[in-house]
Amino acid sequence: MKTIFSQSVQGRTACLPPMPEERAERFLPKELMRAKRPALPEVSELDVVRHFTKLSTLNYGVDTNFYPLGSCTMKYNPKFTEYVAALPGFTSPHPALPQLPKGTQYTQGCLEAMYEAEKMLCELTGMDAFTSQPMAGANGELTGALIIAAYHKDKGNKKTKIICPDAAHGTNPASAVLAGYEVVNIESKDGIVDPEALEAALDEDVAGVMMTCPNTLGLFESHLPQIVKKLRKVDALLYYDGANFNAIMGKMRIGDVGFDVVHLNVHKTLATPHGGGGPGAGPVGVCARLEPYLPNHRPAKAADGSFYLDTDNPKSIGHISPFYGSFSVMLKAFAYMLRLGGEGLTQATERAVLNANYMRKRLENHMHIPYNRICMHEFVASACNQQSECGVRALDIAKALLEKGHHAPTIYFPLIVKECMMFEPTETESKETLDIFLDDLIEILESAKTDPQSLLEAPRNTPVRRLDETKAAREMVLTDDV
Repeated sequence: MKTIFSQSVQGRTACLPPMPEERAERFLPKELMRAKRPALPEVSELDVVRHFTKLSTLNYGVDTNFYPLGSCTMKYNPKFTEYVAALPGFTSPHPALPQLPKGTQYTQGCLEAMYEAEKMLCELTGMDAFTSQPMAGANGELTGALIIAAYHKDKGNKKTKIICPDAAHGTNPASAVLAGYEVVNIESKDGIVDPEALEAALDEDVAGVMMTCPNTLGLFESHLPQIVKKLRKVDALLYYDGANFNAIMGKMRIGDVGFDVVHLNVHKTLATPHGGGGPGAGPVGVCARLEPYLPNHRPAKAADGSFYLDTDNPKSIGHISPFYGSFSVMLKAFAYMLRLGGEGLTQATERAVLNANYMRKRLENHMHIPYNRICMHEFVASACNQQSECGVRALDIAKALLEKGHHAPTIYFPLIVKECMMFEPTETESKETLDIFLDDLIEILESAKTDPQSLLEAPRNTPVRRLDETKAAREMVLTDDV
Protein backbone atom coordinates (compact mmCIF):
# COMPACT_ATOMS: atom_id res chain seq x y z
CA MET A 1 0.00 0.00 0.00
CA LYS A 2 1.29 3.46 -0.88
CA THR A 3 2.33 5.86 1.84
CA ILE A 4 0.48 9.15 2.33
CA PHE A 5 3.64 10.96 1.21
CA SER A 6 3.61 9.30 -2.21
CA GLN A 7 0.13 10.76 -2.82
CA SER A 8 1.32 14.32 -2.27
CA VAL A 9 0.60 16.86 -5.04
CA GLN A 10 2.18 20.31 -4.78
CA GLY A 11 -0.38 22.95 -3.89
CA ARG A 12 -3.14 20.50 -2.89
CA THR A 13 -4.53 21.08 0.57
CA ALA A 14 -7.31 20.19 2.95
CA CYS A 15 -9.34 22.46 5.21
CA LEU A 16 -6.88 23.50 7.89
CA PRO A 17 -7.57 25.17 11.24
CA PRO A 18 -6.46 28.80 11.54
CA MET A 19 -2.92 29.44 12.71
CA PRO A 20 -2.68 30.34 16.41
CA GLU A 21 -2.42 34.03 17.16
CA GLU A 22 0.60 33.55 19.41
CA ARG A 23 3.57 32.28 17.41
CA ALA A 24 5.94 29.67 18.82
CA GLU A 25 8.89 32.00 18.25
CA ARG A 26 7.73 34.09 21.20
CA PHE A 27 8.17 31.39 23.85
CA LEU A 28 10.49 28.69 22.42
CA PRO A 29 14.30 29.06 22.50
CA LYS A 30 15.75 29.75 19.06
CA GLU A 31 17.83 26.53 19.10
CA LEU A 32 14.62 24.47 19.33
CA MET A 33 13.01 26.07 16.29
CA ARG A 34 12.95 24.38 12.88
CA ALA A 35 15.13 25.86 10.17
CA LYS A 36 12.39 25.15 7.61
CA ARG A 37 8.79 23.99 7.55
CA PRO A 38 8.18 20.23 8.02
CA ALA A 39 7.85 18.29 4.79
CA LEU A 40 4.24 17.21 5.28
CA PRO A 41 2.27 15.61 2.42
CA GLU A 42 0.09 17.95 0.39
CA VAL A 43 -3.19 16.08 0.05
CA SER A 44 -6.92 16.70 0.23
CA GLU A 45 -9.10 15.75 3.15
CA LEU A 46 -10.64 12.96 1.05
CA ASP A 47 -7.15 11.61 0.28
CA VAL A 48 -6.40 11.50 3.99
CA VAL A 49 -9.70 9.84 4.93
CA ARG A 50 -9.41 7.18 2.23
CA HIS A 51 -5.75 6.46 2.96
CA PHE A 52 -6.18 5.86 6.68
CA THR A 53 -9.50 4.03 6.28
CA LYS A 54 -7.88 1.60 3.82
CA LEU A 55 -4.92 1.27 6.17
CA SER A 56 -7.24 0.39 9.04
CA THR A 57 -8.71 -2.51 7.07
CA LEU A 58 -5.28 -4.15 7.05
CA ASN A 59 -5.23 -4.31 10.84
CA TYR A 60 -5.86 -7.69 12.42
CA GLY A 61 -7.58 -7.27 15.77
CA VAL A 62 -9.40 -9.34 18.36
CA ASP A 63 -12.59 -7.34 17.71
CA THR A 64 -12.74 -8.75 14.18
CA ASN A 65 -10.81 -12.04 14.21
CA PHE A 66 -9.71 -15.02 16.28
CA TYR A 67 -6.17 -15.16 17.66
CA PRO A 68 -5.00 -18.71 18.53
CA LEU A 69 -1.66 -17.41 19.84
CA GLY A 70 -0.38 -19.74 22.54
CA SER A 71 1.13 -18.05 25.61
CA CYS A 72 -0.12 -14.61 24.51
CA THR A 73 -3.78 -15.05 25.58
CA MET A 74 -5.40 -12.72 23.07
CA LYS A 75 -8.84 -12.68 24.63
CA TYR A 76 -11.66 -10.30 23.76
CA ASN A 77 -11.78 -7.10 25.82
CA PRO A 78 -15.34 -6.25 26.93
CA LYS A 79 -16.31 -2.68 26.14
CA PHE A 80 -17.91 -1.87 29.49
CA THR A 81 -14.47 -1.74 31.10
CA GLU A 82 -13.47 1.02 28.65
CA TYR A 83 -16.55 2.97 29.76
CA VAL A 84 -15.62 2.59 33.43
CA ALA A 85 -12.02 3.71 32.87
CA ALA A 86 -13.25 6.77 30.93
CA LEU A 87 -15.52 8.08 33.71
CA PRO A 88 -14.64 11.75 34.44
CA GLY A 89 -14.03 11.03 38.10
CA PHE A 90 -11.18 8.74 37.08
CA THR A 91 -9.78 10.69 34.13
CA SER A 92 -9.92 14.24 35.54
CA PRO A 93 -7.74 14.09 38.70
CA HIS A 94 -4.09 14.98 38.14
CA PRO A 95 -1.64 12.39 39.54
CA ALA A 96 0.28 15.17 41.32
CA LEU A 97 -2.68 16.11 43.54
CA PRO A 98 -1.89 15.82 47.29
CA GLN A 99 -2.13 12.25 48.51
CA LEU A 100 -1.49 12.60 52.23
CA PRO A 101 -4.36 11.77 54.60
CA LYS A 102 -5.42 15.43 54.89
CA GLY A 103 -5.27 16.26 51.17
CA THR A 104 -7.16 13.51 49.42
CA GLN A 105 -10.60 15.05 48.96
CA TYR A 106 -10.06 15.08 45.19
CA THR A 107 -8.62 11.57 44.95
CA GLN A 108 -10.64 9.45 47.39
CA GLY A 109 -12.45 7.58 44.62
CA CYS A 110 -9.26 6.78 42.74
CA LEU A 111 -7.47 5.65 45.90
CA GLU A 112 -10.42 3.52 46.97
CA ALA A 113 -10.57 1.84 43.55
CA MET A 114 -6.84 1.04 43.74
CA TYR A 115 -7.16 -0.23 47.29
CA GLU A 116 -10.17 -2.45 46.55
CA ALA A 117 -8.62 -3.80 43.34
CA GLU A 118 -5.52 -4.90 45.23
CA LYS A 119 -7.66 -6.53 47.93
CA MET A 120 -9.57 -8.46 45.28
CA LEU A 121 -6.30 -9.67 43.75
CA CYS A 122 -5.24 -10.86 47.20
CA GLU A 123 -8.45 -12.85 47.50
CA LEU A 124 -8.07 -14.28 44.00
CA THR A 125 -4.46 -15.40 44.49
CA GLY A 126 -4.22 -16.10 48.23
CA MET A 127 -1.46 -13.52 48.62
CA ASP A 128 -1.33 -11.16 51.62
CA ALA A 129 -0.52 -7.89 49.84
CA PHE A 130 -0.38 -6.46 46.34
CA THR A 131 1.03 -3.51 44.46
CA SER A 132 -0.47 -2.30 41.19
CA GLN A 133 2.57 -0.14 40.39
CA PRO A 134 4.36 -2.37 37.80
CA MET A 135 3.39 -1.30 34.29
CA ALA A 136 3.69 -4.60 32.41
CA GLY A 137 4.18 -8.30 32.96
CA ALA A 138 7.93 -8.05 32.46
CA ASN A 139 8.03 -5.04 34.80
CA GLY A 140 6.16 -7.17 37.33
CA GLU A 141 8.66 -9.99 36.91
CA LEU A 142 11.53 -7.63 37.63
CA THR A 143 9.66 -6.24 40.64
CA GLY A 144 9.22 -9.75 42.02
CA ALA A 145 12.88 -10.62 41.44
CA LEU A 146 13.97 -7.40 43.17
CA ILE A 147 11.71 -8.22 46.13
CA ILE A 148 13.35 -11.64 46.39
CA ALA A 149 16.77 -9.94 46.36
CA ALA A 150 15.68 -7.43 49.03
CA TYR A 151 14.38 -10.21 51.28
CA HIS A 152 17.65 -12.15 51.16
CA LYS A 153 19.77 -9.02 51.58
CA ASP A 154 17.75 -8.04 54.65
CA LYS A 155 18.32 -11.49 56.16
CA GLY A 156 22.01 -11.47 55.33
CA ASN A 157 21.66 -14.39 52.92
CA LYS A 158 24.41 -14.47 50.32
CA LYS A 159 22.31 -15.87 47.52
CA THR A 160 23.55 -15.68 43.93
CA LYS A 161 21.35 -17.95 41.79
CA ILE A 162 17.78 -18.29 40.58
CA ILE A 163 16.52 -21.50 39.00
CA CYS A 164 14.40 -21.27 35.83
CA PRO A 165 12.84 -24.49 34.47
CA ASP A 166 12.99 -24.91 30.69
CA ALA A 167 9.17 -24.86 30.46
CA ALA A 168 8.80 -21.61 32.39
CA HIS A 169 7.87 -18.36 30.70
CA GLY A 170 10.52 -17.04 28.34
CA THR A 171 11.27 -13.73 30.09
CA ASN A 172 12.05 -15.24 33.49
CA PRO A 173 15.82 -15.59 32.94
CA ALA A 174 16.11 -11.96 31.78
CA SER A 175 14.26 -10.69 34.86
CA ALA A 176 16.50 -12.75 37.15
CA VAL A 177 19.65 -11.42 35.48
CA LEU A 178 18.43 -7.80 35.75
CA ALA A 179 17.92 -8.39 39.47
CA GLY A 180 21.58 -9.44 39.75
CA TYR A 181 21.27 -13.21 39.77
CA GLU A 182 22.95 -16.01 37.87
CA VAL A 183 20.37 -18.15 36.07
CA VAL A 184 20.40 -21.93 36.43
CA ASN A 185 18.26 -23.78 33.88
CA ILE A 186 16.87 -27.22 34.61
CA GLU A 187 15.33 -29.64 32.12
CA SER A 188 11.76 -30.84 32.49
CA LYS A 189 10.68 -34.47 32.54
CA ASP A 190 7.49 -35.52 30.77
CA GLY A 191 6.70 -31.84 30.24
CA ILE A 192 6.91 -30.65 33.85
CA VAL A 193 9.55 -29.83 36.46
CA ASP A 194 11.60 -32.87 37.44
CA PRO A 195 11.96 -32.87 41.27
CA GLU A 196 15.25 -34.77 40.99
CA ALA A 197 16.72 -32.25 38.55
CA LEU A 198 15.58 -29.46 40.86
CA GLU A 199 17.16 -31.09 43.88
CA ALA A 200 20.44 -31.54 42.01
CA ALA A 201 20.51 -27.80 41.22
CA LEU A 202 19.39 -26.70 44.68
CA ASP A 203 21.95 -25.46 47.19
CA GLU A 204 22.43 -22.65 49.72
CA ASP A 205 23.23 -20.17 46.92
CA VAL A 206 19.75 -20.46 45.37
CA ALA A 207 17.56 -17.43 46.09
CA GLY A 208 14.45 -18.78 44.43
CA VAL A 209 12.76 -20.65 41.62
CA MET A 210 10.68 -18.92 38.94
CA MET A 211 7.85 -21.15 37.79
CA THR A 212 4.93 -20.84 35.40
CA CYS A 213 1.99 -23.02 36.41
CA PRO A 214 0.61 -24.36 34.21
CA ASN A 215 3.80 -24.08 32.20
CA THR A 216 4.28 -23.00 28.60
CA LEU A 217 3.39 -26.51 27.41
CA GLY A 218 -0.05 -26.00 28.96
CA LEU A 219 0.65 -28.65 31.60
CA PHE A 220 -0.03 -28.36 35.32
CA GLU A 221 3.00 -28.71 37.60
CA SER A 222 1.84 -31.66 39.69
CA HIS A 223 4.96 -31.81 41.89
CA LEU A 224 4.33 -28.50 43.66
CA PRO A 225 4.19 -29.91 47.23
CA GLN A 226 7.59 -31.59 46.77
CA ILE A 227 9.07 -28.47 45.19
CA VAL A 228 7.89 -26.17 48.00
CA LYS A 229 9.26 -28.55 50.64
CA LYS A 230 12.68 -28.65 48.98
CA LEU A 231 12.89 -24.86 48.68
CA ARG A 232 12.01 -24.25 52.32
CA LYS A 233 15.06 -26.29 53.39
CA VAL A 234 17.43 -23.70 51.88
CA ASP A 235 15.27 -20.59 52.48
CA ALA A 236 14.64 -20.18 48.76
CA LEU A 237 11.50 -18.40 47.57
CA LEU A 238 9.01 -19.65 44.99
CA TYR A 239 8.02 -17.15 42.30
CA TYR A 240 4.81 -17.56 40.30
CA ASP A 241 4.87 -16.19 36.78
CA GLY A 242 1.25 -15.18 36.24
CA ALA A 243 1.32 -15.52 32.46
CA ASN A 244 -0.93 -18.58 32.70
CA PHE A 245 -2.96 -17.73 35.80
CA ASN A 246 -6.07 -17.59 33.61
CA ALA A 247 -5.88 -21.40 33.52
CA ILE A 248 -6.40 -21.84 37.29
CA MET A 249 -8.16 -18.60 38.32
CA GLY A 250 -10.96 -19.45 40.75
CA LYS A 251 -9.75 -23.04 40.99
CA MET A 252 -6.51 -22.71 42.94
CA ARG A 253 -5.08 -19.91 45.06
CA ILE A 254 -1.37 -19.92 44.48
CA GLY A 255 -0.57 -18.47 47.89
CA ASP A 256 -2.30 -21.44 49.50
CA VAL A 257 0.04 -23.94 47.82
CA GLY A 258 3.27 -22.21 48.83
CA PHE A 259 4.15 -19.54 46.25
CA ASP A 260 5.76 -16.48 47.85
CA VAL A 261 5.50 -13.85 45.12
CA VAL A 262 3.46 -13.51 41.94
CA HIS A 263 2.97 -11.11 39.08
CA LEU A 264 -0.21 -11.12 37.02
CA ASN A 265 -0.53 -10.20 33.36
CA VAL A 266 -3.92 -8.50 33.55
CA HIS A 267 -4.27 -8.56 29.75
CA LYS A 268 -4.08 -12.35 29.88
CA THR A 269 -6.21 -12.96 32.96
CA LEU A 270 -8.51 -9.98 33.49
CA ALA A 271 -9.33 -8.93 29.92
CA THR A 272 -7.50 -5.63 29.63
CA PRO A 273 -6.08 -4.62 26.21
CA HIS A 274 -3.00 -6.44 24.94
CA GLY A 275 -0.42 -5.30 22.42
CA GLY A 276 0.56 -2.08 20.71
CA GLY A 277 3.42 -1.41 23.10
CA GLY A 278 1.19 -0.49 26.02
CA PRO A 279 -0.13 0.66 28.32
CA GLY A 280 -0.03 -2.52 30.34
CA ALA A 281 -0.10 -3.57 33.97
CA GLY A 282 1.67 -6.29 35.91
CA PRO A 283 0.52 -6.12 39.55
CA VAL A 284 2.66 -8.04 42.03
CA GLY A 285 1.46 -9.92 45.10
CA VAL A 286 3.49 -11.27 47.99
CA CYS A 287 3.14 -13.38 51.11
CA ALA A 288 3.22 -11.63 54.49
CA ARG A 289 6.97 -11.96 55.03
CA LEU A 290 7.68 -10.12 51.77
CA GLU A 291 5.19 -7.29 52.26
CA PRO A 292 7.76 -4.83 53.72
CA TYR A 293 9.70 -4.90 50.44
CA LEU A 294 6.84 -3.91 48.11
CA PRO A 295 7.26 -0.70 46.10
CA ASN A 296 6.52 2.50 48.01
CA HIS A 297 3.33 4.57 47.85
CA ARG A 298 0.71 1.90 48.40
CA PRO A 299 -2.98 2.78 48.80
CA ALA A 300 -4.08 2.30 52.39
CA LYS A 301 -7.25 2.73 54.45
CA ALA A 302 -7.23 4.94 57.55
CA ALA A 303 -9.15 4.23 60.75
CA ASP A 304 -11.83 6.75 59.77
CA GLY A 305 -12.47 4.96 56.48
CA SER A 306 -10.63 7.43 54.27
CA PHE A 307 -7.91 6.39 51.84
CA TYR A 308 -4.33 7.59 51.47
CA LEU A 309 -0.95 6.56 50.11
CA ASP A 310 1.31 4.84 52.63
CA THR A 311 4.95 5.94 52.28
CA ASP A 312 6.25 4.57 55.59
CA ASN A 313 8.07 1.51 54.22
CA PRO A 314 11.78 1.72 55.06
CA LYS A 315 12.55 -1.70 53.55
CA SER A 316 10.74 -0.98 50.27
CA ILE A 317 12.55 -1.59 46.98
CA GLY A 318 11.43 1.94 46.03
CA HIS A 319 9.39 3.09 43.06
CA ILE A 320 8.97 0.79 40.08
CA SER A 321 7.04 3.34 38.02
CA PRO A 322 5.94 6.98 38.32
CA PHE A 323 2.84 7.70 40.40
CA TYR A 324 0.56 4.62 40.45
CA GLY A 325 1.51 2.65 37.37
CA SER A 326 -1.09 2.17 34.64
CA PHE A 327 -4.08 3.38 36.62
CA SER A 328 -6.62 3.14 33.78
CA VAL A 329 -5.55 -0.43 32.96
CA MET A 330 -6.00 -1.50 36.56
CA LEU A 331 -9.42 0.16 36.57
CA LYS A 332 -10.44 -2.06 33.65
CA ALA A 333 -9.21 -5.15 35.50
CA PHE A 334 -11.09 -4.02 38.64
CA ALA A 335 -14.31 -3.51 36.66
CA TYR A 336 -13.90 -6.94 35.05
CA MET A 337 -13.51 -8.64 38.44
CA LEU A 338 -16.52 -6.80 39.88
CA ARG A 339 -18.74 -7.62 36.91
CA LEU A 340 -17.88 -11.33 36.74
CA GLY A 341 -17.52 -12.01 40.43
CA GLY A 342 -16.07 -15.22 41.80
CA GLU A 343 -18.44 -17.49 39.88
CA GLY A 344 -17.87 -15.70 36.57
CA LEU A 345 -14.08 -15.72 36.91
CA THR A 346 -14.18 -19.44 37.64
CA GLN A 347 -16.36 -20.05 34.58
CA ALA A 348 -13.87 -18.12 32.44
CA THR A 349 -11.17 -20.56 33.57
CA GLU A 350 -13.34 -23.60 32.91
CA ARG A 351 -14.22 -22.48 29.40
CA ALA A 352 -10.62 -21.64 28.52
CA VAL A 353 -9.55 -25.14 29.54
CA LEU A 354 -12.51 -26.71 27.74
CA ASN A 355 -11.74 -24.85 24.50
CA ALA A 356 -8.08 -25.85 24.57
CA ASN A 357 -8.88 -29.52 25.11
CA TYR A 358 -11.50 -29.44 22.36
CA MET A 359 -8.89 -28.15 19.92
CA ARG A 360 -6.34 -30.70 21.12
CA LYS A 361 -8.71 -33.63 20.61
CA ARG A 362 -9.70 -32.50 17.11
CA LEU A 363 -6.05 -32.15 16.09
CA GLU A 364 -4.57 -35.26 17.70
CA ASN A 365 -5.13 -37.45 14.60
CA HIS A 366 -3.61 -34.84 12.28
CA MET A 367 -0.55 -33.52 14.16
CA HIS A 368 1.92 -34.92 16.63
CA ILE A 369 1.08 -33.70 20.14
CA PRO A 370 4.13 -34.41 22.29
CA TYR A 371 2.27 -34.34 25.62
CA ASN A 372 -1.13 -35.62 24.56
CA ARG A 373 -3.01 -35.60 27.82
CA ILE A 374 -5.55 -33.28 29.39
CA CYS A 375 -4.05 -29.81 29.12
CA MET A 376 -4.98 -26.57 30.76
CA HIS A 377 -5.76 -23.40 28.73
CA GLU A 378 -3.29 -24.09 25.91
CA PHE A 379 -1.40 -26.96 24.32
CA VAL A 380 1.59 -27.60 22.08
CA ALA A 381 1.54 -29.53 18.81
CA SER A 382 4.47 -30.31 16.55
CA ALA A 383 4.85 -30.28 12.76
CA CYS A 384 7.84 -32.64 12.97
CA ASN A 385 5.95 -35.38 11.07
CA GLN A 386 4.96 -32.95 8.31
CA GLN A 387 8.57 -31.83 8.07
CA SER A 388 10.08 -35.32 7.87
CA GLU A 389 7.42 -36.81 5.57
CA CYS A 390 6.41 -33.86 3.36
CA GLY A 391 9.10 -31.21 3.75
CA VAL A 392 6.54 -28.83 5.29
CA ARG A 393 7.53 -26.93 8.42
CA ALA A 394 5.53 -25.17 11.13
CA LEU A 395 6.33 -21.89 9.39
CA ASP A 396 4.75 -23.12 6.14
CA ILE A 397 1.58 -24.20 7.94
CA ALA A 398 1.42 -20.81 9.65
CA LYS A 399 1.77 -19.01 6.30
CA ALA A 400 -0.99 -21.17 4.82
CA LEU A 401 -3.27 -20.15 7.69
CA LEU A 402 -2.61 -16.51 6.79
CA GLU A 403 -3.69 -17.27 3.24
CA LYS A 404 -7.00 -18.59 4.57
CA GLY A 405 -7.55 -15.39 6.57
CA HIS A 406 -6.59 -16.75 9.98
CA HIS A 407 -3.98 -15.54 12.42
CA ALA A 408 -1.36 -18.24 12.92
CA PRO A 409 -0.66 -19.75 16.34
CA THR A 410 2.61 -19.14 18.12
CA ILE A 411 5.37 -21.09 16.38
CA TYR A 412 8.80 -22.29 17.53
CA PHE A 413 8.03 -21.57 21.19
CA PRO A 414 8.66 -23.11 23.63
CA LEU A 415 12.06 -24.12 22.29
CA ILE A 416 11.97 -27.57 23.86
CA VAL A 417 9.50 -28.85 21.21
CA LYS A 418 10.73 -29.21 17.63
CA GLU A 419 8.60 -27.55 14.92
CA CYS A 420 6.41 -26.28 17.71
CA MET A 421 2.92 -24.83 17.19
CA MET A 422 1.28 -23.48 20.33
CA PHE A 423 -2.51 -23.00 20.47
CA GLU A 424 -4.55 -21.02 22.98
CA PRO A 425 -8.19 -20.34 22.12
CA THR A 426 -9.17 -18.39 25.31
CA GLU A 427 -12.59 -18.68 26.92
CA THR A 428 -14.25 -16.04 24.78
CA GLU A 429 -14.26 -18.00 21.50
CA SER A 430 -17.28 -20.05 20.47
CA LYS A 431 -17.25 -23.65 19.25
CA GLU A 432 -18.31 -22.41 15.82
CA THR A 433 -15.27 -20.12 15.59
CA LEU A 434 -12.94 -22.90 16.69
CA ASP A 435 -14.43 -25.30 14.16
CA ILE A 436 -13.94 -22.89 11.26
CA PHE A 437 -10.28 -22.48 12.24
CA LEU A 438 -9.75 -26.21 12.83
CA ASP A 439 -11.44 -27.24 9.59
CA ASP A 440 -9.11 -24.96 7.63
CA LEU A 441 -6.05 -26.12 9.58
CA ILE A 442 -6.88 -29.79 9.01
CA GLU A 443 -7.36 -29.06 5.31
CA ILE A 444 -3.90 -27.47 5.25
CA LEU A 445 -2.41 -30.51 6.98
CA GLU A 446 -3.99 -32.77 4.36
CA SER A 447 -2.56 -30.54 1.62
CA ALA A 448 0.87 -31.09 3.13
CA LYS A 449 0.55 -34.74 2.02
CA THR A 450 -1.00 -34.16 -1.41
CA ASP A 451 0.39 -30.81 -2.53
CA PRO A 452 3.22 -29.65 -0.23
CA GLN A 453 4.43 -27.11 -2.79
CA SER A 454 1.24 -25.08 -2.33
CA LEU A 455 2.11 -24.59 1.32
CA LEU A 456 5.71 -23.65 0.56
CA GLU A 457 4.41 -20.85 -1.67
CA ALA A 458 1.82 -19.48 0.78
CA PRO A 459 0.61 -16.85 1.38
CA ARG A 460 -0.44 -15.62 -2.04
CA ASN A 461 -3.23 -13.19 -1.16
CA THR A 462 -1.77 -11.02 1.60
CA PRO A 463 -0.43 -7.46 1.12
CA VAL A 464 3.08 -8.87 1.31
CA ARG A 465 4.18 -12.47 0.94
CA ARG A 466 7.17 -14.06 2.67
CA LEU A 467 9.73 -11.62 3.94
CA ASP A 468 13.33 -11.99 4.99
CA GLU A 469 12.36 -11.27 8.57
CA THR A 470 15.93 -10.83 9.80
CA LYS A 471 16.72 -8.34 7.05
CA ALA A 472 13.39 -6.56 7.59
CA ALA A 473 14.26 -6.00 11.22
CA ARG A 474 17.81 -4.83 10.53
CA GLU A 475 17.21 -2.81 7.36
CA MET A 476 13.77 -1.24 7.69
CA VAL A 477 12.27 0.36 4.59
CA LEU A 478 9.69 2.90 5.65
CA THR A 479 8.88 4.47 2.26
CA ASP A 480 7.52 3.04 -0.99
CA ASP A 481 9.91 4.85 -3.38
CA VAL A 482 12.44 2.01 -3.63
